[in-house]
Amino acid sequence: MTEQSFELYDTTLRDGTQQEGLVLSVEDKLAVARLLDGLGIGWIEGGWPGAVPKDTEFFRRAKSELILDNARLVAFGATRRAGVSVSVDPQVRALLAAETPVVTLVAKSHPAHVDRALRTTLAENLAMIGSTVRHLVRAGRTVFLDAEHYFDGHHANREYALAVVRTAAEAGASTVVLCDTNGGMLPEEIGAVVVDTLDLTGVPLGIHCHNDSGCAVANTMAAIDAGAIHAQGTAHGYGERCGNANLFTVAANLVLKRGREVIPLEKLRDLAATGRTIAEITGVPASPADPYTGSSAFTHKAGLHASALRVDPGLYQHTDPTLVGNTMRTLVSDMGGRSSVELKARELGYEVRAGSEAVARAAERIKEMESRGYSFETADASFELLLRDELAGGRANRPFEVEEWSVGVSRERGGGTRTEAQVRLRVDGVPLSATGTGNGPLNALDNALHSALDPFFPALARLVLVDYQVRLLSGQTGTDAAARVLISYRDGRERPSGGRSWSTVGVDTNTVTAGWRALLDAVHFVLLDQGTAVPATVT
Repeated sequence: MTEQSFELYDTTLRDGTQQEGLVLSVEDKLAVARLLDGLGIGWIEGGWPGAVPKDTEFFRRAKSELILDNARLVAFGATRRAGVSVSVDPQVRALLAAETPVVTLVAKSHPAHVDRALRTTLAENLAMIGSTVRHLVRAGRTVFLDAEHYFDGHHANREYALAVVRTAAEAGASTVVLCDTNGGMLPEEIGAVVVDTLDLTGVPLGIHCHNDSGCAVANTMAAIDAGAIHAQGTAHGYGERCGNANLFTVAANLVLKRGREVIPLEKLRDLAATGRTIAEITGVPASPADPYTGSSAFTHKAGLHASALRVDPGLYQHTDPTLVGNTMRTLVSDMGGRSSVELKARELGYEVRAGSEAVARAAERIKEMESRGYSFETADASFELLLRDELAGGRANRPFEVEEWSVGVSRERGGGTRTEAQVRLRVDGVPLSATGTGNGPLNALDNALHSALDPFFPALARLVLVDYQVRLLSGQTGTDAAARVLISYRDGRERPSGGRSWSTVGVDTNTVTAGWRALLDAVHFVLLDQGTAVPATVT
């Protein structure tokens, strides 16, 4: 059963959007809110109505378009202005017009900010807090108060910071959220201030941490351990400067490490998928190293780790990745050895015997190839072809053979360039040739292969080149340096996005040759993987 007394509060749609490069439309915000609600988050802060036109529109549309099953929608705003009656303050009126059941007010708790930013007196700031909270509570709203710069303010003037907490609570605020706005605190400082504030006021407290010291999640956990019953954060830790506390990490920590079911266990399994979808909507990729949800969170590379994982995955993993909807992965590299190859083979669906000669040969071949610049960490398709070769005792059958290929670039009238590729292949003993043009050598070669092979192998028509990367190998410089080319493909020519994807790798002193090798791996892989290695009859 979900722990009802704890308030898990998301501010992605407001504080998260302050991250550089993160811009959400109203439709985006509605979509993210639905995802967070589906995950079981209890409170979702939608934005600042009256101050940001897009947020005003969001709350207007949310009334009819946003149906929440688990969360309560929150409007964010400031206390009334100094010297202005709360009943006529336009920002306060906009908060009421949003018609949300909950309002979060931000208020100054550091004397220097009251003096220099608000340009008012300490007494008037307390009056602003009290009158605004009372006005909203009388209007039927649940009110949270974000005490901005609280920890710095507590150090500067402890009695005034405590007065802010008492004033808000006495006016009717249900929770006062202590904010490490500058993000510079450390866990022991956070814990001590929360304990002191709780002991002296008895007010229900929350925590809002920024990550400028790299401690936002640790600080949030320290505050909760000290007695906070409300935690704020954002998806993936989005936010300005160094970001906010990652709410996904906080939630997983509370459920799995503290046994506090702040979101239902069955919904926790949607954590990684929800994170991926939100990153797609925002256009800001999550870090692969994000705890719990990152693509590298349960990924292993070192041979020592792989040997232990083969015996018991729990030996090098702090929790079961399936609990948060993630998976364990093994990277194949010259650091890994036989155990890594064995684990990766099983991950790809191959039943291999522990200590088999095929695995040993594959491991040695990988080490030799990586010494020449290959990298199989992100090129699973090339690794799988190599593994198939060794399982077949040397080289697996290829659905076609290459006899010759060439690429030419010529200057056209008007100053443009033309790239043309020619390939000569043999399919089932039948020679054939084809020509392809494109906007570069790889594109032209890709088109030539499609022209030659698609009639024989219809599955190739769905093979779409989506990206390639060229990297000069470390320690080599100049235009004659060896290059590594990584090519990414997608299966699904008729769909603009989605579909299965895979990557292949090639290395050569000639960049085009390196790309050609990766290209061939991609074509061979899709034909072998889909069981279409036998050519169709062409008349």
